[in-house]
Amino acid sequence: MRRVEEFLTEQVAIRGAEPALSDSIGTQWSFDEFDRASDDVATLLRDAGVQPSDRVLMLSENCAAAVATVFGTWKAGAVIIPVNARQSPAEIKRIIDHATPAAILMTTCASSDAVKHSDAMGGKEVTGAFGSLHLATPIASNPDADLCDVAVLLYTTGTTGDPKGVMLTHDNVRFGGKASAKLRGISAGNVVYGVLPLTHVFGLCSVMTASCCAGAHVRLEARFSAEKLYTALTTGVHFLSAVPQMHALLMQYTKEKGLTQLGSETLRYVSSGAAPLDPAWKRKAEAFYGVAIQNGYGMTETTAGTSATSNPLGSSDISVGPPLPGVEIKIDDTVAGSSPGCGEVLTRGAHIMKGYYKNPAETAKAIDAEGWLRTGDLGTIDQQGHLHILGRSKELIIHGGFNVYPPEVEAAINDHPQVIQTAVVGRRKDGDEEVLAFVQIAEGDTLDPETLRAFVKERLTGYKRPSQFIIGTALPAAPTGKILKHKLIETFKNELA
Repeated sequence: MRRVEEFLTEQVAIRGAEPALSDSIGTQWSFDEFDRASDDVATLLRDAGVQPSDRVLMLSENCAAAVATVFGTWKAGAVIIPVNARQSPAEIKRIIDHATPAAILMTTCASSDAVKHSDAMGGKEVTGAFGSLHLATPIASNPDADLCDVAVLLYTTGTTGDPKGVMLTHDNVRFGGKASAKLRGISAGNVVYGVLPLTHVFGLCSVMTASCCAGAHVRLEARFSAEKLYTALTTGVHFLSAVPQMHALLMQYTKEKGLTQLGSETLRYVSSGAAPLDPAWKRKAEAFYGVAIQNGYGMTETTAGTSATSNPLGSSDISVGPPLPGVEIKIDDTVAGSSPGCGEVLTRGAHIMKGYYKNPAETAKAIDAEGWLRTGDLGTIDQQGHLHILGRSKELIIHGGFNVYPPEVEAAINDHPQVIQTAVVGRRKDGDEEVLAFVQIAEGDTLDPETLRAFVKERLTGYKRPSQFIIGTALPAAPTGKILKHKLIETFKNELA
């Protein structure tokens, strides 16, 4: 088995003095410096009693010290558990109780929330080539032989009840990093913008690992800001991977500055993941960025990547692309909510997780005897072999006996020029499901629900039209920017009829 940290070893041998990482607190490291920083983390962990196959919890926001912590944990032979420091103490405690980490490292150098967690846990400051971190060791070393090939445990966003830790092996993460680097065409010396959290599979594998594999320089940002993203894209960044919400907020920011185009001289690749593309939005975004908008599909259990596009500028393709090399996809049309040609997306290959930690029953439900993972997403495959995602099977709304796919409704609403982003969910009412739309507009802007209702009337057939439009200037979101749909009804309960 080859290990992920070998990517760094290879880069040090080839281009040790070249830029590897920079962050929003002023850190700038070459690959040599990155290597020394991660070596110091590994030494620190060993001195703290961490053994191979132990777990190390990292409470962080994006910074160079967080990357050194990830790679240093791997060098110590342990498993990294990246957790966003913005999570609540209760959420973090559930993960600690389940994973029993032998050490907790907190990026107090770049996160005020990490400082609060450190204070509560009695963390002690530790220093080295990595800078300054805080360390807590509330649980004794307890290696787990079942984790000998596991690189990372990722606990999925929005988990309720017992946590589900996704076990990604070193082979998984290496596969994901290589596939992402090749797909995007990342090469040595390129500059990649790293705002997607390293505590999420997209940021960890598709951005950080891919960049290390290719020898690229990652500019890390602790928290998303449309202003900071605009500055980065106009000062040397070549690659941007983001979620739709980030694109929407950036375009709103530039609109307020009186600009209709980004005007970057270096940007060459932009991707939008986590949601299907709308043709009108895609054309608008490509005109803004001046480069093709690529789309892709994946989830934590598939090491981020399953399929992706590599289309030229102006392509009408709004799919999530063909399977990545080495990946298989098929459609199961026997699940509830299916229609001819539509069903649950199944996938298998080197990207599939080892399973859920300490949860063989859930693992067996997710992965069958032939290695096919049930994604829980509904989709179709077109004649070109490209996958189209219709939405989560659990988010499918059945209104008046008809299937309503939230992404289709969201796309129609997002066409309105005042709308930044939309989230559509269903709610049980009078023996049926009603369609609810939660719409974000800019601060200081106004938009009447009836105006929006008239707007979508020409774009959606009757049963797909929302019964209510809740309009505001912010929607509940995860650190990645992804809207937390399960929190919408509770957040806006006083505004719902």
